[in-house]
Amino acid sequence: MSITSVPPTTTRAWRDGDHPGERLFASLGPIELDGGDRLPDVVLAYETWGELAPDGSNAILIEHALTGDSHVVGEAGPGHPTAGWWEGLIGAGAPLDSDRYFIVAANVLGGCQGSTGPSSIAADGEAWGSRFPYVTIRDQVRAEALLADRLGVDRWAAVVGGSMGGMRTLEWVASYPERVEAALVLASTGYATAEQIGWCQAQILAISNDPWFAGGDYYDAEQGPDAGLAIARRIAHVTYRSEIELHDRFGRREQGGPASSRGGRYAVESYLDHHGAKLAGRFDANSYIVLSEAMNSHDIGRGRGGLRGALAGFDGRLIVASVTSDRLYPPRLSEEIAQARPGTVLRSIVTDVGHDGFLTEPDQVAALFAELLDR
Repeated sequence: MSITSVPPTTTRAWRDGDHPGERLFASLGPIELDGGDRLPDVVLAYETWGELAPDGSNAILIEHALTGDSHVVGEAGPGHPTAGWWEGLIGAGAPLDSDRYFIVAANVLGGCQGSTGPSSIAADGEAWGSRFPYVTIRDQVRAEALLADRLGVDRWAAVVGGSMGGMRTLEWVASYPERVEAALVLASTGYATAEQIGWCQAQILAISNDPWFAGGDYYDAEQGPDAGLAIARRIAHVTYRSEIELHDRFGRREQGGPASSRGGRYAVESYLDHHGAKLAGRFDANSYIVLSEAMNSHDIGRGRGGLRGALAGFDGRLIVASVTSDRLYPPRLSEEIAQARPGTVLRSIVTDVGHDGFLTEPDQVAALFAELLDR
């Protein structure tokens, strides 16, 4: 169970002299949510690399996936339970060159690594828990737009994201087309499909049926719904990898005795156990549910005339890249986006890994960065 509420005394925005990769906090005030609720005193945790140009023209926004955070690159440390999730892609001379660009990554609204979420402390001094409202991808991007205002960024040179981060990237393009010069959407979709919603439901039920979930109010209990969260991660991780990758990597190999007898198991089970326990040790179960529900809400065409209508107002550069072996966000969904907007560049990350290819193929991602930012 991970509780990462933000003490008000640490809340401040970026200023000259801050160190790259230092976690910072911006107080954004209240936000009206799509569902009719209102969140007071919203805080987003974020990190930056590089310096903002005097005219604000060199800013790039990085959008993380479901269990990611603002720590895109760098070692684990205070405020960072894990090392960066896109190591080598940001820094001096890196594909996203911090000598040239001002790069920003924020922990998403509803998350658990410093931004306002279910584990944050509400006005009554208690964690939000079950009282935390339903938020959508559009709500999350609305909060990021307020962060951009605080940072002095009127227009992003680029917005980049994969998976759930790709959803927010597309929502930026649809909601604020005048504030985005270029966008790169990796392994994502313009709307959540029935199958994706079904996978999310199974994961949410795994958490909410854990006896320690307590309806979402478990923060003062001796333990949280770690078992349910670990099961949810196992379900998700199978969708993040391809069938052939799991077959080639594990096959029917046994571990700890014959898997055909009680007490034995297959190597793939050990692999999934590891990832389940790892996430349960660093992530909040309520946030997992809130963010899963936000992904289910994703549909840039809702109320905008479908994909074509949602993208019609964007006149910048848009690159959409699928992962060839992705079974969670299959290539056809990227093709739909490209077909809905003339001029969209369609690319592929070629790998047998599956959906996680946007994380495991840094050289191919770096080439897409270069194409996106090529003037």
